[in-house]
Amino acid sequence: MSWLHNSFAALRLSVLCLSCIALVGCSRGNDMTDLQQYIVDVSLRPGGEIEPMPEFSPYEAFTYSAASMRAPFDIPIMASTSVAQEPANQVQPDFDRVPQPLESFALSTLNMVGMISRGNAFVALVRDETGNIHRVIRGNYMGKNYGKITVVTPTEVELIEIVPSGDGGWVERPRTLALQR
Repeated sequence: MSWLHNSFAALRLSVLCLSCIALVGCSRGNDMTDLQQYIVDVSLRPGGEIEPMPEFSPYEAFTYSAASMRAPFDIPIMASTSVAQEPANQVQPDFDRVPQPLESFALSTLNMVGMISRGNAFVALVRDETGNIHRVIRGNYMGKNYGKITVVTPTEVELIEIVPSGDGGWVERPRTLALQR
């Protein structure tokens, strides 16, 4: 234990000596004539020119002239005043069905990255936006628009989405997810 105390005392003494040497080296006396001469030289230099302020053109207000027109996503006036017809096709998503994992992703964020064949059937490998790979077959669902897979080939997955028609009904829309090479 005494050797530890001695080494600690020696370390303190060496730090104290180094600090004193550093302080002596930093103090060169009160001779600041070179600094004062530099300040005088800099203050005697001619000043530079300052560029004039740039001129800004006055602000011109923009008048939006299409405010009185129909917004592009509103139902046209002719369609809203006409008697709503019952859609001939009673297409509607199955809201009672338990959603499958790939239905939480937009179809545009899913990529077909491979295919596995099992007998006469094909299993598509689909990567989601988080990087996970899922196996899908005919009859599975994917995408946010209730897309049901109808055909799986070696190069693509075909599905039918059910999307709002805009008049309160639903329409089927075919989509294809091609193999990414």
